[in-house]
Amino acid sequence: MLILPPSPIIPTLEAGDFGFLRPLKVSRVFSSYWRFAAERQRVFLRRIRGASPPWSDDPVLQIHKFTNAYRASDRVSQYLIRRVIYDKEHNLRDTFFRILLFKIFNRIDTWELLEGEFGKVSLDNYSFKSYDRVLSEAMAKGERLYSPAYIMPSGGRSSEYARKHQMHLRLLERMIEDELPEQLSEAPTMARSFELIREYPSIGDFLAYQYVTDINYSQITDFRETEFVVPGPGARDGIKKCFTDFGGLTEPEIIKFIAKRQDECFSAVGVSFPTLWGRRLQLIDCQNLFCEVDKYARVAHPEILGISGRTRIKQKLKPTSEPLQLFYPPKWGINNLLNADPEYVPNPRS
Repeated sequence: MLILPPSPIIPTLEAGDFGFLRPLKVSRVFSSYWRFAAERQRVFLRRIRGASPPWSDDPVLQIHKFTNAYRASDRVSQYLIRRVIYDKEHNLRDTFFRILLFKIFNRIDTWELLEGEFGKVSLDNYSFKSYDRVLSEAMAKGERLYSPAYIMPSGGRSSEYARKHQMHLRLLERMIEDELPEQLSEAPTMARSFELIREYPSIGDFLAYQYVTDINYSQITDFRETEFVVPGPGARDGIKKCFTDFGGLTEPEIIKFIAKRQDECFSAVGVSFPTLWGRRLQLIDCQNLFCEVDKYARVAHPEILGISGRTRIKQKLKPTSEPLQLFYPPKWGINNLLNADPEYVPNPRS
């Protein structure tokens, strides 16, 4: 067991950081967190450089599927950014409508089903009746509408709708009627935007944080991803596996701490981390990495248990040669660097 301070494995926590109360204690999984993050990013870079699989010598990464170190690099997020948000110019309400409609299902096939039927997904051609018809017909054919990545609540017994997607279409209508897009654009902080979304039925903390992050990829809001974080269930599992004593910190404070001190942590475990063309890991990325290291530890450190007690990784890696067409929110200022080697981009950005 490693204790902070004065353990050399993790940097010393300054007295004023987060109202620190006592030393943090970490398990072996903490070192794996940083090694996993670096290797998963290198897998991503090897893929975009056209390397053939296997993309890693790590036997766990060779067999099992994990998300990227950077959330915005994942396939669905890339589709959202490139094809839903920035495919052309959209006004504020249409941008919000498109983002939330896509993210409710979080499935590219469902979006392309709607595009194939209506040509363009927008408020101009939206009607509950027509969208419900297309989605219901797809369900009748046995097609899946929702991604398994998020568990989307159905509304429970209080729902007046026979199908879950009907409730979600009405929920989106209500958001538009409430002028939620305008409220979000005027919100002073990411936390306030989170609260506005969280107020709606069937949306819990995890979904509200995911949605506010997706909306922040657009021009609706322009929050720094270093200001607010909400750990999901998987991240809480990963945090529990990494730390045997939180030192009096909350889970969000732990995520903020490791994001702030990431350079020192990578150095302490002896690995170099290739950033996203100078962009450091943000809170959403560190949150996701806790979720992924929870899964990784089920195989690499089976003796260390989290909260859920899960012991298997469900999804296996299915290597594909499909080319990655990268595009990030223009306000990040990295799209002009995508042809450069990210390991040699100077002056890292926050």
